[in-house]
Amino acid sequence: MFPEYRELIGKLKESHPRFRALFDKHNRLDHDIARLEQSDGRGYDEHVAAMKKEKLKIKDELYRLLKEEDNNLA
Repeated sequence: MFPEYRELIGKLKESHPRFRALFDKHNRLDHDIARLEQSDGRGYDEHVAAMKKEKLKIKDELYRLLKEEDNNLA
């Protein structure tokens, strides 16, 4: 996720509690979705769809925070 910000992500995970919490929640959702969704797609349901939407919202917020911090460093 966001390879162009790899270094900044590492720094924010250490120094920005909100970023760290969102990053951890995104990873937990990713893991839970993969566990619930079977490789043949049989595990896909409305619950998984809602989890994917939440994960995408978190990803958008993470990106916003990354852009904000990157602009502050410039």
